[in-house]
Amino acid sequence: MTSNLQLATFAGGCFWCMVKPFDEQPGIHKVVSGYTGGHKENPTYEEVCTNQTGHYEAVQITFDPDVFPYEKLLSLFWQQIDPTDEGGQFGDRGQSYQTAVFYHNDEQHMLAEKSKHELQESGRFTKPIATKILPAQDFYVAEEYHQDYYKKNPIRYKLYHTGSGREKFIKEAWKNPNKDLELKKKLTPIQYEVTQKNGTEPAFRNEFWDHKEDGIYVDIVSGEPLFSSLDKYDSGCGWPSFTKPLQKETVKEELDVSYNMVRTEIRSKEGDSHLGHVFEDGPMEHGGLRYCINSAALRFISKEDLEKEGYAEFQKLFD
Repeated sequence: MTSNLQLATFAGGCFWCMVKPFDEQPGIHKVVSGYTGGHKENPTYEEVCTNQTGHYEAVQITFDPDVFPYEKLLSLFWQQIDPTDEGGQFGDRGQSYQTAVFYHNDEQHMLAEKSKHELQESGRFTKPIATKILPAQDFYVAEEYHQDYYKKNPIRYKLYHTGSGREKFIKEAWKNPNKDLELKKKLTPIQYEVTQKNGTEPAFRNEFWDHKEDGIYVDIVSGEPLFSSLDKYDSGCGWPSFTKPLQKETVKEELDVSYNMVRTEIRSKEGDSHLGHVFEDGPMEHGGLRYCINSAALRFISKEDLEKEGYAEFQKLFD
């Protein structure tokens, strides 16, 4: 392990929601939930969340600055919160849920102040940035059941992250308006609704549900190769169904708790387009999975056009 590891400490409201974004990044060695900034040693969760000790709920990150610099941590931090909220975060109110950057040295202090100033001057938010920049204080590790909560309780975590309003705020506040405008021009209304708004097109009334031509299906937004006609089958559901992705690394799975259901959402890795869902009712001889995908998220490239379209490496699948 490198000897150049450093600490970063951020308060962003409920610490359950502040672990996952950092935990998934390269160069992050550890993310711990805890309490800091207060006046009592070893506070309990009950004391902190009832504002008895002056502590913030926070996460402390052990990171390698050569792999993931502090500036990138700051940028990621801002994108997890409402930095204009003085009274807490989303559904959680009170001092313990307020936001703050706790700097560990002069360089972090300078970078944090600079980052806050740039965010204020960017015009992204009309209200003042309320997040405080404070010197790091004693950090007390929270109870074990709070650690890695998103891994231990994925359904409850997702319900909370969504129900609190944090997820919706982040998507709206931090989207790139220029990219959004470009997509609205590039995509049809149903393509935009499906890929960008997690919509669903009508069953049996979409382009590829009964499509039988040989070739591959790519992300309508990014062009990432997603599925092959060789893995397509008629599931009877009225949407294109596949037994597996063309390349596992081009799709990602997210827990979806919308509409009072628990499902596994499928999104494209690079384009982050909503594609559909995966279910465990597919053909057992092919692994038992059914990737139920919206036609509006896909562009089809026939086997004859693979080389012309820049996907020559997949020609061998059909030779």
